[in-house]
Amino acid sequence: MAEPFRLLFVCLGNICRSPAAEGVMRALVAAEGLADRVAIRSAGTAGWHAGKLPDQRMRSAGQNRGYDLSSRARQVSEDHLRDYDLVLVMDQQNLRDIRSYDRESRFSDKVRLFCEFCTHHAETEVPDPYYGGEQGFELVLDLLEDGCRGVLRHIRSSLA
Repeated sequence: MAEPFRLLFVCLGNICRSPAAEGVMRALVAAEGLADRVAIRSAGTAGWHAGKLPDQRMRSAGQNRGYDLSSRARQVSEDHLRDYDLVLVMDQQNLRDIRSYDRESRFSDKVRLFCEFCTHHAETEVPDPYYGGEQGFELVLDLLEDGCRGVLRHIRSSLA
């Protein structure tokens, strides 16, 4: 069997946006019967929360939509750029941070903004809901559900 497509979602602390993207994507991939063909993880550009569960507010919002958001935070490393087929970042600052690991621009084709895959929302970044209210977590999940469907289409074409 061929190696699975390796997908990494990245945000700042890996406790809100990227673990939620991981959970949404896992659910979509499982529903399509592709769980054995797509490996999904998330990481943060900062390591403050390494080892912790996602923010309780994000876990609650995800659970209300049927998502398991139980991955543990970890910090992204230079190796992730080499090891993953697609690295999706949530905002421009994370994009700059990730690109700083790629000093020779060898991996620039696989590092992209997540919102490039959205088809029903005009946002160019997934906003960080950490300092806002409940509606921010709901908006993030709306964007992630939209974009993850686009990511799944992209992965299907790569697997074909």
